[in-house]
Amino acid sequence: MSPLALTMGDPAGIGGEIALAAWRQGGLPPFFIIDDAQRLERLVASLGWQIPIRAIEEPEQALFTDALAVLHRPLVVASRPGVPDHRNAKPVTDAIETAVALTRAGRAGAVVTNPIHKETLYQAGFRFPGHTEFLAFLAGVDRVAMLLASPQLRVVPVTIHQSLKDAIVSLTSDLILAIGHIAAAGLRRDFGIAAPRLAIAGLNPHAGEGGALGREDIDIIAPAVVALRDAGIDARGPLSADTMFHAEARATYDVALAMYHDQALIPAKTLDFHGGVNVTLGLPFIRTSPDHGTAFDLAGKGVARADSLRAALTLAAEMSSRHG
Repeated sequence: MSPLALTMGDPAGIGGEIALAAWRQGGLPPFFIIDDAQRLERLVASLGWQIPIRAIEEPEQALFTDALAVLHRPLVVASRPGVPDHRNAKPVTDAIETAVALTRAGRAGAVVTNPIHKETLYQAGFRFPGHTEFLAFLAGVDRVAMLLASPQLRVVPVTIHQSLKDAIVSLTSDLILAIGHIAAAGLRRDFGIAAPRLAIAGLNPHAGEGGALGREDIDIIAPAVVALRDAGIDARGPLSADTMFHAEARATYDVALAMYHDQALIPAKTLDFHGGVNVTLGLPFIRTSPDHGTAFDLAGKGVARADSLRAALTLAAEMSSRHG
């Protein structure tokens, strides 16, 4: 298997040190980070860690195990932990583009992304709402889905980074149907589940109680569930979201579709706050990411946990192995 391509993320955040910590803990598939090698050497020195850094010129050189492999891409200005600088926006986005290009060319097994800071990128003219939309643009696809994955739960939010008011307005049967198809295809392709079982959450309390608490579950969600079934997908719902996420309920499905951001992320982060993985489904390549942000308040202190990054690297390798 080709080594995994890990992006730098925002250099003022914790991406560099969790990459270092993950490598130091060992037991991971081969990977290289697209980053400034000198920045990582300075970071190692400041943390007092004994981690060798080795710059590489090609991803195929990253199969050694005695040093962290770095595909060197220099920053514009030296980074300071916890202090983002928009002048480094281009190296950050270039790292993402490089990881995608190498993966699509078969020279890397998957894209694993460290957290970016959108506001900093916006200051430099970045025109995408976030990481996922940028990856979809690079891949030339119109629609993708975000999957939060852990050993306890897989969940896909149908609407993502919107206010609750806007999410309800944007929720349609066609959108639920499209995300359901992407989720089912992703579980077949990337997780090896031949016949995925989808549990579709209701929007309103108790899935609307037959319309007494709102008609969205009847008029929007139920028709989408019927359409998914008609397409040969094992889907059921709308289900009352407050009874979907206990252990016995989770055993009955392979992925839950939630109607809005917090309906998905609250159970995902409650069940596995440190080890959850963000997976983008619907791309022509594998992309995983730690399920957390840049954590500027922790950057440079050596205390940030690498659990989620380790899980993202491990899951990316597992998914890549299924693609042969």
